[in-house]
Amino acid sequence: NASIRHLMESSEERKKHQYNVSALKDMLEKAGLPVMPTQSHILPVLVADPVLCKQASDMLLNQFDIYVQPINYPTVPRGTERLRITPPPNHTHAMMFELTRALVWVFERLDIKPNMSVLEKAA
Repeated sequence: NASIRHLMESSEERKKHQYNVSALKDMLEKAGLPVMPTQSHILPVLVADPVLCKQASDMLLNQFDIYVQPINYPTVPRGTERLRITPPPNHTHAMMFELTRALVWVFERLDIKPNMSVLEKAA
């Protein structure tokens, strides 16, 4: 398959993916959003409440046409519910900015203020 061969021979997509993860993490943190520590391409944003996590995901989809997967118990321990953000290499800076803006709007509307000690424990 040509697409698999291309990905095996090219590092362009991998570099762009790594850049997008780093850039989005920086945007989210600068916006004051609680990004949990991670060593992977997944940027978990702490909500720490299962109902609010689902509501946040629904609001992002309904208000902004942005799908972000909510992660709740039993996948993660209770009290560490989060939104799973995985920026692909083809997302633009503008798209990541829009996601950040939408997340800030949702967190404000839902009054999400997760216990930051969960972030410190995860570090």
